[in-house]
Amino acid sequence: MALDRRNFIKTSLGSAALATVAACTGGSSGKSESCGSDKCCKNSLPYSPNAKLNISFQEGTLEGESLKGKLDFMEKIGVKGLEVSGNGLSGRVNELKQALNGRDIKISAICAGFKGFMLAEEESVRNECRDSMHEIITAAGALGSTGVIIVPAFNSQKPVMPHTQETRDFLCRWFDELGTFATDNGTTVILEPLNRREAFYLRLVADAASICRDINNPGVTCLGDFWHMTWEETSDLGAFISGGKYIQHVHIASRKRRLMPGEDGDADNYVDGFRGLKVIGFDKYISFECGSKAEDRNASAAAGVELIRKQWEEA
Repeated sequence: MALDRRNFIKTSLGSAALATVAACTGGSSGKSESCGSDKCCKNSLPYSPNAKLNISFQEGTLEGESLKGKLDFMEKIGVKGLEVSGNGLSGRVNELKQALNGRDIKISAICAGFKGFMLAEEESVRNECRDSMHEIITAAGALGSTGVIIVPAFNSQKPVMPHTQETRDFLCRWFDELGTFATDNGTTVILEPLNRREAFYLRLVADAASICRDINNPGVTCLGDFWHMTWEETSDLGAFISGGKYIQHVHIASRKRRLMPGEDGDADNYVDGFRGLKVIGFDKYISFECGSKAEDRNASAAAGVELIRKQWEEA
């Protein structure tokens, strides 16, 4: 048979499909032997035994002004991570360490808080971003955080570098240096793709992961945000698989109004994404980044936690 382009594609796809099925069934014997996970083959893809559900709240997720009260409630419903802002973080290190002392809650990711932006045309603005990120990264490392989230440029930030190969090359060099600084401090920087209404430059998880791959620095990672993915990705499962080992953090919210998971009813389905996270063996944090329209915000947050646990088991 002549191996033209069409036949080559068919042959390649067929081989890939057989490989994944074989991995799930334990070989080509045709027996339905398990590959080691009790929920491994929902999409003919093997699940990693390392995958684990760790739920995190941003500091503003719950009602109340007392951090102690919020942490008490989080412990009660089994939330394992606290995501805080990078704004003023260096002055809060001791406060946060004391608040978490003896608790089964850790600092997850640090949410932005930097000044300036990295793709600014003006060097002084880029330097402001670098210097403020250094300060936040140092504090994040002291707190044992998984990483500091950063967006290269929001739509509102101008003047900005053009969307060209030269700009991407610059961004890779910039992130390589920042990633090395993060590694030296025991943490990472986390690239966040947003939807096009917020940041046109970086929108897909695969785009962020390809930057991480090209830089090839353990201090440079990325995240997937279910809210932004709702508008930009064609498949939650595919998005997380494309992110692979570079996925360091996940954000979650309802899928119509960016509220607590569950507040948008049946639209709030994350099973496909959770399957992707199980395939890549994700064991970091899935963190609430959302508001609420519920009369009892804390009760809605608790219901959201239960919804996520239920759908994680269904995945």
